[in-house]
Amino acid sequence: MSVEITLTSTEVRARFLDFYVSKGHVKVPSSSLVPYNDPTVLLTTAGMQQMIPYFLGRETPPAIRLTSAQKCFRTTDIDIVGNQRTLTFFEMLGNFSVGDYFKREAISYAWEFLTQVVGLPADRLHPTVHPADDESPVYWHEIAGFPDEAIVRLEDNWWGPPGASGPCGPDSEIYYDRGVEHGCGRADCKPGCDCERFLEIWNLVFMQFYQDLEGKRTPLPRKNIDTGMGLERLTMVIQGKESVFDTDMFRAVIDHFAGLSNTVYGRDVRTDTSLRVIADHARALVFLAADGVLPSNEGRGYIFRRILRRAVRHGKLLGFDKPFLSVAADVVIALMGDHYTELRQQRDRIVEILNLEERKFGQTLTTGLNLLNQLLDELRAQRHTVIPGEAVFRLYDTHGFPVELTQEIAAEQGFTIDTAGFEQAMQRQQERSRSFNTFVQAQDDTALTEIFKRVGATEFTGYQGITGSGHVVGLVVDGQEVESISAPQQALVILDSTPFYAESGGQIGDRGDILASMGVFQVQDTRRPLKGFIVHYGQLHEGHLRVGERVQMDVVEQRRADTMRNHSATHLLHKALRDMLGTQVEQRGSLVEPERLRFDFTSPRALGKEDIAQLDAQINRWIRANFPVHTNIMPIKDALSTGAMALFGEKYDDLVRVVSMGSSTELCGGTHCRSTGEIGLYVTVQETSIAAGIRRIEALTGREAEAYLRERSRQVETLAERLQVAPDGVVGRVEQLMQELAQARRQVAQFQREGAVRQAEEVAAHAQHIADIAVVATTVDAPDDKVLREMGDMVRNRLQQTAVVVLASTFDERVSIQVSVDAKLTKRGLHAGKIAATVGERLGGKGGGRPESAQGGGKNRAELGAALDLVFRFVKEHLVEA
Repeated sequence: MSVEITLTSTEVRARFLDFYVSKGHVKVPSSSLVPYNDPTVLLTTAGMQQMIPYFLGRETPPAIRLTSAQKCFRTTDIDIVGNQRTLTFFEMLGNFSVGDYFKREAISYAWEFLTQVVGLPADRLHPTVHPADDESPVYWHEIAGFPDEAIVRLEDNWWGPPGASGPCGPDSEIYYDRGVEHGCGRADCKPGCDCERFLEIWNLVFMQFYQDLEGKRTPLPRKNIDTGMGLERLTMVIQGKESVFDTDMFRAVIDHFAGLSNTVYGRDVRTDTSLRVIADHARALVFLAADGVLPSNEGRGYIFRRILRRAVRHGKLLGFDKPFLSVAADVVIALMGDHYTELRQQRDRIVEILNLEERKFGQTLTTGLNLLNQLLDELRAQRHTVIPGEAVFRLYDTHGFPVELTQEIAAEQGFTIDTAGFEQAMQRQQERSRSFNTFVQAQDDTALTEIFKRVGATEFTGYQGITGSGHVVGLVVDGQEVESISAPQQALVILDSTPFYAESGGQIGDRGDILASMGVFQVQDTRRPLKGFIVHYGQLHEGHLRVGERVQMDVVEQRRADTMRNHSATHLLHKALRDMLGTQVEQRGSLVEPERLRFDFTSPRALGKEDIAQLDAQINRWIRANFPVHTNIMPIKDALSTGAMALFGEKYDDLVRVVSMGSSTELCGGTHCRSTGEIGLYVTVQETSIAAGIRRIEALTGREAEAYLRERSRQVETLAERLQVAPDGVVGRVEQLMQELAQARRQVAQFQREGAVRQAEEVAAHAQHIADIAVVATTVDAPDDKVLREMGDMVRNRLQQTAVVVLASTFDERVSIQVSVDAKLTKRGLHAGKIAATVGERLGGKGGGRPESAQGGGKNRAELGAALDLVFRFVKEHLVEA
């Protein structure tokens, strides 16, 4: 069968999925790029990540044979994206067996698909195996006719978990021979060689082991199959292209922007690189935004921001002066929106996020250029030609200024950058980031997994009340399962049923006591590390506790009640925001704890004071209406058909819990008040921006809201007493005082200006002359640097000839100097920045700036006279005759 070079990437994807459906597999949709319930990785990096709970037996799969086209994102090679094959976002085609078929079938299916379904020449396909795998070579011989000597054995044929721990095992990779013209020319060139001849297109992973955090491997109870094949690489091979960027998956974006930049792809290496970067990064940004990732300075949000800035940088290199990423997004959505329908559904939000962030980065570029120019002026004044690595990193990390742009501008002005110093600063930042990373490595939950397999899900009784009884079914200390604990040991306690709510959906976990006949365990937190499995974290306060004991449980009542008030209030807040701003408002996160609530939501604009007042009034009206809170369990399709709001990016079971109060209806598993009246009172205390297009409201309810308003009232009464007016007269009195203060400031400014004018006239009258120019170097009385600069301008204007003016004044024990040099004199050897550096150094400080204007200073006031004398010496030594 010949190669079908006319197959599009969409057709390749469809053929793969249809083929495995024909082999008894169930097609499952791609999971989000934001991993579900997996804190060990920031983004989904492999097709098998959503399969891990099935492989480990923690969740029941929808079928034992599965297939998918999974969205994936890898960050390790961001800096080299733009070469022929490296991508950040890609699609992974995969077929999976959960304890069903194993090596023989996996190899047989792969060979059939490649040679018969998409028609790749068999003589160009080459398998590799792990040296310790004796079974796979046998199957490759029986199924595809490969002799033993034609099967390459590579130590790299071992697949580890995507995070710190997880399932793993040997693999068999399939390579495609691109031809000798791509090779290194060596006689022993074969799959695994570093040259470009043999291209890996498919990896068949045989999941046999579980690897814990210490690297120890134990056999899995059931053997599993996980295969992964990059759609982009497969399409490249099928279409006979030299690069993934030459396929239909990218050329629409590349050709569009090549046209906009009046160039042709394939003619210039630098231009081609920029076009490839934009093509890859546009896809990546669209899919990240569609899955709820927003630009920020940490975690996956930092990845989003870094990619966007790199794309904008390459857009600048192509000559794009206006935002262009929204245009790129539309091209990507048009290309991939039929299969990934969320792209079309989220189109407006995606474009809005990209527009806002790109415009914001435009401001960053302006700021960065100004800072870089100032830095170069200072270095030039100090006769340095290398930009310190710390300074380059500060521009990059604090201000988001691309290193490549710093390097380019520096080169234009005769500077280089300290690359090694930058890398060291970057490494230190990464080490700090790892220390404080929100996405910390999860504890090894092997013991909890074993208990869960043995006892099953925990019955949650907390919807009915805050007390209950049950049996201890598991105890864990320092990661090891134990039979008993004694005070004051810290431990994890697992019960067959519990009223303790486990942290979920933004609501924090309950605290309280577990009471046994001979001991009291204080629950400090409650979590759900495995689906349906509730674990109590805390310390045995007194006595003993054993597995099998019957215990009584008491949740801290006031803490639970305050938390429920805040959780119910978030539902009312969500509904009020949608009523006010429109149904495009979506929740993007929340925190519900006893003391406060925090609610993140999409909004293109900030809320003004009137908006917040309207919002608070509406929520409090609903509270006073005392709507009953109803909960119902129903199929998710039925729930959504009733108009119940589902949270963006959340993964729901087939049966969901629907919470209704008044006109608010949401899917929610949290605990709530019995009626809205129990919330008592609601007040918004802050509304801020946390990312492009994302706002955050922080609010209080119940007791905390009352305390907040009482404190505000007390502050008003205190002000009224000090201003000697009634409380309702505070605003008027403050406005009167503000007007008086403004008038006083204007008078002071006028007095200062008049004094500055008088001093300028006197200073100009006593100017000294060197050759044909006037030189002033003296002290003046100025209140701040702004006035000092203005006085320098006044002196120059009064001299009415080419001049050098250096004025000094003392502020807060520090001498400040301002230097100005007539533009004509900069061509005669005088430089304001160098004069400022000379004077600043004598004062025990520093100075620098541009040739015509500079500043500096120091704390050694005793040397001020000598420092100013240096000005005259500098002019005499450096002035060149006209």
